[in-house]
Amino acid sequence: MNTDSKDSDGHINHTVPCASDSLVSEDDGESGITSVDADADLDANANESVIITESSESDVDDELKSTLALPVVAEPEKHSSNDSCVSDAGDNKKVVEDFDTWQRIIRLDAVRTNGEWIPFSPVQAAVSDGKARQLAEEVGLKDYDHLEPCRIFHAARLVAVLEAYAIYDPEIGYCQGMSDLCSPIIAVMEEDHDAFWCFVGFMRKARHNFRLDEVGIRRQLNLVSKIIKVKDSHLFRHLEMLQAEDCFFVYRMVVVLFRRELTFEQTLCLWEVIWADQAAIRAGIGKSAAWGRIRLRAPPPTDDLLLYAIAASVLQRRKLIIEKYSSMDEILRECNSMAGHLDVWKLLDDAHGLVMSIHDRI
Repeated sequence: MNTDSKDSDGHINHTVPCASDSLVSEDDGESGITSVDADADLDANANESVIITESSESDVDDELKSTLALPVVAEPEKHSSNDSCVSDAGDNKKVVEDFDTWQRIIRLDAVRTNGEWIPFSPVQAAVSDGKARQLAEEVGLKDYDHLEPCRIFHAARLVAVLEAYAIYDPEIGYCQGMSDLCSPIIAVMEEDHDAFWCFVGFMRKARHNFRLDEVGIRRQLNLVSKIIKVKDSHLFRHLEMLQAEDCFFVYRMVVVLFRRELTFEQTLCLWEVIWADQAAIRAGIGKSAAWGRIRLRAPPPTDDLLLYAIAASVLQRRKLIIEKYSSMDEILRECNSMAGHLDVWKLLDDAHGLVMSIHDRI
């Protein structure tokens, strides 16, 4: 069971949701997970299985049977308990190893996070050096001496929230790119517990971007490809000729929702418009009678506005791609060079235009 608590400053203190053979230990101020010797765990569980087996074979009265909730079987399989213990021990060991790996990557990514957010969060920007370093020590952050106090504080909060999320959702854990999504939330939410739950809500839609099977990513790339094909068949044929029709060159845009292509302020604008569309869909606005009266003047809300915006960014460069680029690598470099050169409002206008013109054909 996951337990999150917060200290007097509102920072997250979390425990690891492992079985009883794992615990959180503190060594010189650094939190980590340690696992009790697996052999001792197996011995303890084996002894427990002997007790259960002997009880089930003896004349246990009905009340005791009800209390223990033991199944009455004629010939219990004595090896099944040990097999279960071995499986549980293996699963717990993997959780510990995964979390250790996630911790290392989170701490590296947190320290590398840039300071774009600073002008938009004056309270956090003014944090004292002592408070920043204290929090950094509490979460086990290292190699941060080159950072100014506000960036140390931001990095430490990132570690706290992202480690808590890795425990909350061990299927996803932590993947590089998640810090890009979490950093803006940390910047505008001053309390760690508030930032954590906002990030959890955000990841309900974005977590499929980080699945190992990449099913979610492939679905989104296929939709971007389909939008381009329907809107501009000439450009799509050129992409086919370059074997780039899978639109893999926009992979980064899909994974981190344009975060690396847009400035901090632009990112918040785009995300809030996307969230507004998703909220409208949940509220059923797109199917209401009132919407039917205004749909000629405005695009319908869509869950895929991000993908229309990504397709729009490619279509804005259609002439350059068709006339000058002869490989997918060149298109990829062009997409990566968009960072800092996009007009988010033009991008949204073009995306809404695509929704209006081809939404019913996708």
